[in-house]
Amino acid sequence: MTAPATRDEAAGCLAALEAALAGGDPPALARVSPAALDDALRALAKRHGAASLPLLERLADAAPDKAHRRAVRRALYRLEQSGLRPPRLSAAAPARPVVTRAAEHPVRAWLSGIDGSGSRAAWILFEGGLGGGLRLCSLILNDEAGIMDAAGGPIARKRLEAELRGLRESQKLPWVEVDGRRACALVADALALHERLGTVPPPEFARWRKLMGEAQPKASQADTREKLPVDTPPTAAPALTPDTSLLDRSAEILDLPELMGWFIDPGRVQHEALALLQVRESRLVVSDRIKAEREASILDGVVEAQLPDGARRRWAARLREMAEIFHMTGRLEPAAMAEQTAAALADVGRPATSIPFARALAARGIEMASEVALGRTRLADVSRAPARRARS
Repeated sequence: MTAPATRDEAAGCLAALEAALAGGDPPALARVSPAALDDALRALAKRHGAASLPLLERLADAAPDKAHRRAVRRALYRLEQSGLRPPRLSAAAPARPVVTRAAEHPVRAWLSGIDGSGSRAAWILFEGGLGGGLRLCSLILNDEAGIMDAAGGPIARKRLEAELRGLRESQKLPWVEVDGRRACALVADALALHERLGTVPPPEFARWRKLMGEAQPKASQADTREKLPVDTPPTAAPALTPDTSLLDRSAEILDLPELMGWFIDPGRVQHEALALLQVRESRLVVSDRIKAEREASILDGVVEAQLPDGARRRWAARLREMAEIFHMTGRLEPAAMAEQTAAALADVGRPATSIPFARALAARGIEMASEVALGRTRLADVSRAPARRARS
């Protein structure tokens, strides 16, 4: 309850209010009791009605405390109830849509190792869009043909974690997590390859294309272990110090489980496979040295024919990618061996026939072609040619 106002205090306050209404300064409300102010405002509104509104609203903003502010608001309320002041709309926060749309952007990504056809899987998780949910884009990227397959859609976080657990448990190739922009740059590589080949991605990719943003191609020069901004220019890889011991053992890298599917496409060496079978099964009496020389000659011919400069660069790029995956999974010796072998393949001045990895790659392809020639397997089952997944 406010204390009763003295008549003199209320009269003095009313005089000050009248002066302010005439153009003077508003009275200092702190010097007047709330009760006196209430009486003075009641009298002011009775005398001047709607003309007192601007002054009352100024006083409401300048009131020194809650009690004085309440007295001014009561006066405003009385004017409103008498129809002299239109109801004031409360200052509401700007209306927000029930469902918002934010720009979709990649937030996480995963890459698989590279198989013998040059294909790898890529998962890119996007966040945003209508409602701000998650969408998972699943792609198969090939270094000779571009985007081979595209799928995906909305996904819940729990479902995503379950899918990732399934990948780790069931996939033969290793999977590593990388920056989302790095994966989008790999997609840009694949799109640039389509442009050069005059081909187009599968129609299922159309709905994902705009989400890849402005990522630049040549992503294979970037390091998957670093999360670099998209506009960071790639730096040249430092020159490796040659390690002949690792290079001499480079054929061993093909014995790793991840690289068991790496070999020259058997469909390209069927003639040479038949020639090798004839040498091994010939009834002519020739020395083992002569047979070994003929086999070596056949192998040299395959290496030279199937590993021209372009193919050498392609296999070198695959090895560099796998070297980074080996680094990320803590396998340093295979990583170093892959790097040394990649450097040797990229050095076109070095004969491919002098690189054990290249010879083993060709030898395994010939062996697979021999299995096909003997009817032990089907060519379609061992082909290294890129092929789109069949859809059920």
